[in-house]
Amino acid sequence: MRSHLLTQADFRRLFTGQLVTLLGSSMAPVALTFAVLDASGSTSDLGIVLAARMLPLLAFLLVGGATADRLPRRTVLAATNLGSALTQGCVAGLLLTGHYALLPVAVLEFLNGTLAAFTTPALRGVVPQLVDKARLRQANALLGVVRNATKILGPSLSGVLVVVTGSGPAIAFDAFTYLLAAGCLARLPLTTGAATTRPTPLLTSIREGWTEFRRIRWVWLGTLSFCAINLVQTGTWQILGPALTRQIDGEATWGFVLSVRGIGLLVMSALMYRLVVRHLLRLGQLMSALGALPLLVLGTHLNTPWLLTGAFVAGLGFAASGIGWDTSLQEHVPARVLSRVSSYNDLLSYLTVPVGQLCVGPLARVFGPSRVTLTAGIVSAVAAVIPLAFKAVRRLPHAQSAGHVALAPRTADPCPSGSSPEPAGE
Repeated sequence: MRSHLLTQADFRRLFTGQLVTLLGSSMAPVALTFAVLDASGSTSDLGIVLAARMLPLLAFLLVGGATADRLPRRTVLAATNLGSALTQGCVAGLLLTGHYALLPVAVLEFLNGTLAAFTTPALRGVVPQLVDKARLRQANALLGVVRNATKILGPSLSGVLVVVTGSGPAIAFDAFTYLLAAGCLARLPLTTGAATTRPTPLLTSIREGWTEFRRIRWVWLGTLSFCAINLVQTGTWQILGPALTRQIDGEATWGFVLSVRGIGLLVMSALMYRLVVRHLLRLGQLMSALGALPLLVLGTHLNTPWLLTGAFVAGLGFAASGIGWDTSLQEHVPARVLSRVSSYNDLLSYLTVPVGQLCVGPLARVFGPSRVTLTAGIVSAVAAVIPLAFKAVRRLPHAQSAGHVALAPRTADPCPSGSSPEPAGE
């Protein structure tokens, strides 16, 4: 009988590192929002600070992917977590000493976003270095449990901490979790990214990643699906979702909807540890269509029980989709290019998010919020299942069910949140 993954020292270190850093990171947005608003009294300042973090996260993803394929991923992860501890620590210091100013906080968050662009591809690439190929789904399921549990607990804990101690200590706690995570990750095996004797130039490495991304048909088909889903769904959910929910049953209901959705994410993450299927990617694409349910409910003006049920089922779908996608990448994309292929997937999947966010307001004014929401739900459900028309997606085998038990090469390999594309923005 195989031992539980958490009895394996290397995976346990990764799991622990993710647990502490995701807890801190899930608390930070709430604390930072109130910190900026309290110190500046300006929503414009808040928008600048949030954009300062998001823009470099997208801009440097390809560089981060190439770096994670060229250098030991342990080194990349330890260095980025140390850097995040420093930047968040400086933000906390500015707040605790009463020296808030927009420019230094925006610069520090810009650096934080840049570091995140290096962390995400390296994380997706490190799991197969630590876990047998046949157990990748279980590893991603455990990491999904951590990611989704912290999404539920973190904001609530942050709210309490902000009320009791203020925003500065909450952000200082985030910095401390990065420091703890760096200590855990620094003890992972020292494995290299690409198995080459002479590193290629960075731009050449990025181009090689694009060539490999285009070569693997099921990867770019899935990426196009996530791109379309994010375009129509994320902005609609984030912007029209609260407004339409308030019309149904008041403002408090939106919080319950988000909580129930988070519970669905958590439940399916736990179930995926045991679930065995022959075609994991096929299951993930089918389940991702369930993410449209809350939009369909809102667009058709159904009552609160239907909305809560839809949110829960959507959470189940997104968790299955994310774990299925991460596992499929790690099982089938060559280890030497996994981080680069993942970075193209993430970049193209999320580029449409701000486009959708900017368009949903004007569209709602012209066509009405309910009609826009209903249309977004229909389009996102169709976009989720279209890739199943192609054999490359529909018949991609899952290694565990195929009986593959060989260890992933421990010298050249590849894992949010947590960075798998989760189409309905959190």
